[in-house]
Amino acid sequence: MDYTYIAIKLITGFIGLWAMTRLLGKKEISQLTPFDFVTSLMLSELVGNTVYDREVKVIELLFALAVWMTLSLALEKAMQRFPWLSRPLSGRPDIVIRSGRIDEAAMKRNKLDMHQLGMLLREQNVFSVQDVAYAIFETNGSLSVMRNAKTDEVSREDLGLPEKPVPMTYILIDHGCVEHALLKEIGLDEPWLMKELRVQGVERTEDVLYAEWSAGNGLHVQTKG
Repeated sequence: MDYTYIAIKLITGFIGLWAMTRLLGKKEISQLTPFDFVTSLMLSELVGNTVYDREVKVIELLFALAVWMTLSLALEKAMQRFPWLSRPLSGRPDIVIRSGRIDEAAMKRNKLDMHQLGMLLREQNVFSVQDVAYAIFETNGSLSVMRNAKTDEVSREDLGLPEKPVPMTYILIDHGCVEHALLKEIGLDEPWLMKELRVQGVERTEDVLYAEWSAGNGLHVQTKG
């Protein structure tokens, strides 16, 4: 009977979660908003904690799923009726790069550091901030990127030119902190870095928000503020 009862609960939970997903119109996992993420965790707890508990009846499991679905639907209807609820409950997209310049305030609001931003850019096949016109940090944690017009150009293959090596871009300074290990790895040192900073009118690394370097483009620096 134990196995039969567990199977009945699993089937009930499966059908209930499937029905809720269809009714609530949930998105793909990669598109989850904070509210969707909380919902998925709560639903897994509701089903997982009741499957092996004999004291919890099937009808009680169905009641819990129904209450949660009602609350979710009510909240979504409320956000549609009162749009001002959307920002505190789901957040808003935030522009973190404008015309190749990082918005420091937006980075702080979204608790992003430069290496996280670099990872999100690389996921969009962008390896330098200089190639970005605008980058928007979405409510689901992804990054939408609009490239600069100068990067939207005819390829060397289109012109029949030989292939040209593409240099890698490295983050050398992140919020005033020098990446010493990375400098050593690419065959550079701090005296070289300080010299390059002074050429651009920067005397202290503490004043640098972000600095990236590549063999093809040299050192790109953005100061704080």
